[in-house]
Amino acid sequence: MRASRSHPHFDHGAALRVPPPHDAKNWRTLWMWLGEDAHIMSEGGAVQVRTPEGPVVAHCGDWIVLSHSGSFHVAHAARTCDA
Repeated sequence: MRASRSHPHFDHGAALRVPPPHDAKNWRTLWMWLGEDAHIMSEGGAVQVRTPEGPVVAHCGDWIVLSHSGSFHVAHAARTCDA
């Protein structure tokens, strides 16, 4: 059965959550995963991610998704992390 053209293709993949500023181990993991597609922001716990829509800032608690196409996307969450 063919997919309906009225529905967009869902391009899901892997995701990592932006850790709190004091979580050095998970920050190292996030930086290795993002590679050159991210830059640290001057505000604590934030990272700027290159996405197909342009640069997006992800904060603690946000999800960074790597789609099957190889592009990163940011899913913003409610701000619940400590600064």
